[in-house]
Amino acid sequence: METTNPNSLFAEYAKMIEKFKLPGIDVSAVLESQRKDIEALAAANATAISGMQTLGQKQAEILQSTMSQVQSLVTQLTTSGATPSSSAGELVQQALHKALADMQELADTAYKTQSDSFAVVSKRVSEHVEELKALLQAKKP
Repeated sequence: METTNPNSLFAEYAKMIEKFKLPGIDVSAVLESQRKDIEALAAANATAISGMQTLGQKQAEILQSTMSQVQSLVTQLTTSGATPSSSAGELVQQALHKALADMQELADTAYKTQSDSFAVVSKRVSEHVEELKALLQAKKP
């Protein structure tokens, strides 16, 4: 299993399961349930990866913005030749406030990503329980 494609992974798994003939067990129902499990995990992973990419991009944007502001401030101070004024302190404070607001946005994005991934897995677990109930009820005389 050298690939991470969910369909390919499931095909490998199905081949392995179909080799075994188990009396009283609906192999196709079991395989369908497992296919859904694999799809749910793949969706959760895709959500997590997308969220991490978004976080990485946002961090790069924050770094670039903050460095541009600091560079601008340093350039202003060195070209004017004057001692730093209170406005320079205000500019630094504004840059720090913006950086903190951006960090809060990153934390919110991370929380949403985790929440979305958990929702995908949680939904599949609920579905799996219902499928098992249905399978067990179908076997009762």
